[in-house]
Amino acid sequence: MSQPLVELRHVDRSFKQGRVMISVLQDINLTIHPNEILCLVGESGCGKTTTGKIAAGLLAVSAGEVLLQGRPLSDYRGRERAAARRSLQIVHQDPFASLNPSHTIGQILSYPLRRHHMVNGRAELRRRIWELLTLVDLTPPGDVVNKFPHQLSGGQRQRVSIARALTVEPKLIVADEAVSMVDVSIRVSLLKTLHDLRDRLNVAIVFITHDLALAKYFAWEGRIGVMYLGRMVEIGPTPDVIANPAHPYTKALISAIPEADPEITRHKQRMQLRSEDIPSLTEIPA
Repeated sequence: MSQPLVELRHVDRSFKQGRVMISVLQDINLTIHPNEILCLVGESGCGKTTTGKIAAGLLAVSAGEVLLQGRPLSDYRGRERAAARRSLQIVHQDPFASLNPSHTIGQILSYPLRRHHMVNGRAELRRRIWELLTLVDLTPPGDVVNKFPHQLSGGQRQRVSIARALTVEPKLIVADEAVSMVDVSIRVSLLKTLHDLRDRLNVAIVFITHDLALAKYFAWEGRIGVMYLGRMVEIGPTPDVIANPAHPYTKALISAIPEADPEITRHKQRMQLRSEDIPSLTEIPA
C-alpha cells in the first residue's frame, strides 16, 4: 500500500469552557491514504468535525501528532508549510455562510488562484475559472461567473465551495456535512460530483456526516470510521462495517437505517438506545 497521505497518531484535543477543560477527542488514530474515500460517522458533538479540521491542518492538537506524507505537520516551515496547507482543503457545511456575499463567483475563485500564483495572466485565470466551474458541473460557466452567491441555489453555492477548494490543487478535501443543507433531491448529484472529482483528480476525500445511510452509499468502495464521544470506536472497509459491526453503537446506527422494503423493516431488529445510554462530553462514563 502507498505511503499514507495524512496520519493522526494518538491525537487528543481539549477545549476550555469556563473553568472546565472538555476533552473532545481522545486517542484518535487515523490513516488517510491518497485517492481514498473515508467517511466519519457519528452523532452531533462526537468529534467528527474536530477530527476533520485537525486532518486539514486547521486545528492544533492538545496531544499526539499529525503527519503529512510521513513528516510531522509541525516540521513544515516557510514555503513548505504553505504548500502543505494548500494540499489540505475543507468544504464547510453551510454554503450560505462560507462564501463572501459581496464578491461574484469569478472573484471568489480568482482570489486563491492569484494569491497562490496558480495562474499567469488574465487569459489563464479566465481559462482556469471556466475549467473549475465545469469540473463541478456549473455549466455553462458564463451563466454563473458574474453572479453573486445570493443569486444561486444552495446546491450551486456548495459546488462553488468545492470549486474554490480545488483552486489550489489539493491532495485531500475534507467535506464537512457538505450535503446536509441542500435539498434532498440534489444530494445524490453532489455526491456523484465528489466521486467524479476523486477519480479525475486523484484527490482523497474525508466525508463527514451524521447519516450512516449516506455514508454507506458514498463510501461503499472506501472506508467508514464510526465516532462516539470523542473516540474512534470502529473503522474498516464499508461493506465489512455494515455487514459485521463490532461496536454496539455501530449496531444501533445500522439498525436505524430505513429500508425501502416494508417486509425487511417488519422483521428488522432495532436496537433501542435509552436516554441514560447517551452521555455528554462533560459526563463521559468511566
